[in-house]
Amino acid sequence: MKFSVLVAIVPEDLEQPAIDAARELGAGGITVMSARGISNATKKTFFGLSYDGSQSVLTMVLEKSLSLEILKAVQHVVMPDHNESKGLVFTLGLEHLAGIDMSQVEKFEEHVKQSL
Repeated sequence: MKFSVLVAIVPEDLEQPAIDAARELGAGGITVMSARGISNATKKTFFGLSYDGSQSVLTMVLEKSLSLEILKAVQHVVMPDHNESKGLVFTLGLEHLAGIDMSQVEKFEEHVKQSL
């Protein structure tokens, strides 16, 4: 079985909708990290101070074929109208993996069987 890691960088207010979209399609464990983004265009706010906002970084290890489905679902959360992106979602292939919960592997295997 091949695995991918999916990384989604989303504004804090879209964290829960992104998690819900991923879980609905079969994501098991999701690691959530707080982050601060610095964009190329500074946003002016009160008294001339700039604020780029807090973000969440969601990381999940997924069965490879499932990762594309979840990427598309999270993309709909961060780009609902396909014009303005409020986040970034990408996958990376995994060469080696240790420590994954075997019950999650069984769920992935079931998903692969159903998709055939």
